[in-house]
Amino acid sequence: MTEAPTTPPETGRRARKKQQTMERIAETARGLFLEHGFDGVTVAQIAAAADVSEQTVFNHFRTKEDLVYRGLEVFEAQLLAAIRERGAGESALAAFGRFLRGGRGLLHEGGAGAREQLAGIARLIAASPALQRREEQVFVTHTAALAGLLAEETSAGADDAVPWVAANAMMGVHRMLVAATRRGILQGTDLQRLAQEVDGQAERAISLLENGLGGYAAEAARGR
Repeated sequence: MTEAPTTPPETGRRARKKQQTMERIAETARGLFLEHGFDGVTVAQIAAAADVSEQTVFNHFRTKEDLVYRGLEVFEAQLLAAIRERGAGESALAAFGRFLRGGRGLLHEGGAGAREQLAGIARLIAASPALQRREEQVFVTHTAALAGLLAEETSAGADDAVPWVAANAMMGVHRMLVAATRRGILQGTDLQRLAQEVDGQAERAISLLENGLGGYAAEAARGR
């Protein structure tokens, strides 16, 4: 019996070396950003500190901002996979909510140094308009990808607004949770407590979308 071909050792070594280089560049950049601020560090300085060329930095990261937001493509792929691979009869919203409550990231993992890392990143982004613009672009990209998947699954026409509305509503929950997490971190909230609060907000937000907005704020309007 002939064995299936395996990845050549040299190819595996190249992939590992590439990953190691990328991680070294990203970690070097993070340290410099936290010490000097995002706008106070150049790509040339990052390259020199990581002992690589500027071109090598850009071979791994398309923009300077992506050095901070690395892993976002993985997040998008995981999000779409969670919805695409959901069980029979499960709604896209239910799968989305399950994904959000999956307990990924430093907030839920905790561990030594988690607060310092989260606080450093939160301060970094808060102080940099360039990073805030890049994050906005990322949210738009994620929303468009989700809308595309929903449109494909429901065979929606090009002029059907429902997938777009649904994707924006779901990603709005994610954006709210990101903002709430950063706010809590900067306010010094205990990580375990903050994780519970964020999970609770996710539950309430998903519940609101499940029940629809038809009656939302109607009670408040009656008192006018």
